[in-house]
Amino acid sequence: MQDLVDRFKAGETRALARLISLLENEDPQHEELLKELFKRTGQAYVVGFTGSPGAGKSSLVDQVVKQLRREGLTVGVIAVDPTSPFSGGALLGDRIRMQEHALDKGVFIRSMGTRGSLGGLAKTTKDVVKAMDAFGFDWVIIETVGVGQAELDIMHVADTTVVVLTPGAGDAIQTIKAGIMEIADVFAVNKSDMPGAEKIVTEVEIMLDQQCDQAKWRPPVKPTSSLAGTGIVELLDAIKGHRQHLADNNILQIKRQQRMRAETLEIVNFKWQQKVLKQLNLPGKVNDLLDQVVQKQLDPYTAAHAILEYVADNQTAK
Repeated sequence: MQDLVDRFKAGETRALARLISLLENEDPQHEELLKELFKRTGQAYVVGFTGSPGAGKSSLVDQVVKQLRREGLTVGVIAVDPTSPFSGGALLGDRIRMQEHALDKGVFIRSMGTRGSLGGLAKTTKDVVKAMDAFGFDWVIIETVGVGQAELDIMHVADTTVVVLTPGAGDAIQTIKAGIMEIADVFAVNKSDMPGAEKIVTEVEIMLDQQCDQAKWRPPVKPTSSLAGTGIVELLDAIKGHRQHLADNNILQIKRQQRMRAETLEIVNFKWQQKVLKQLNLPGKVNDLLDQVVQKQLDPYTAAHAILEYVADNQTAK
């Protein structure tokens, strides 16, 4: 493993690809790898693109990547695809759309299958972001699988979230609903060369005028066309504007600190759960308490407290 980490630190793309595969498959060594990466993280700016299926997210990301490369910036792209029900792998549609970047050493594209996750991201997306960040990319772009109203995981990973809307999908506000509209830091109305695009821009602007606290950040609404390549510079300027707003108000640092705390507690929760589940496979107190709940000799809350105390005492004794 040390050889892999050394090659990764030396900037070898193959080592990055191999390391990501280990993280995705939750290899027994993946925790050790993440420990090695942790100190190198925190440099990349993470942008999430989300929106309903067919909004043109992949093509839009492709255009944004082109613009970033023109500016001399390196980019890691994580394209979260639906998982094949047969092979369990990603369907790779996004990587096909972005294949012209394949020979560019300043761009690294990784498709990930959702593998049953319902939040628009794969379970290990956060870990892959860390790997790309630690590798030294200036920007990391995450494109979520097509999402509906409640798949909001991206807001817990990205520094800036771009919600992509399109004309022809019915009334924009009705289609997208409150949940996903409220996570947007920037709106991109893609396929703006189609009829109805101006109407959507106006509707979203009116909604923002009614809802936004003007003292805080008001999400800009940018018409784009990934087919014609128009509006891309303006969209990127809006993303950079949000980044500057976060930096000027010390929000970015606070957001990232909160994220690290939350992630640490998630790991604590997961590890604790593992310890409790381990007790279920052993005869003894935990199963006895659960049996008492089933027989209504004990209520679930009293039993839960007793299980926690028992598992904690067991760990202390060790």
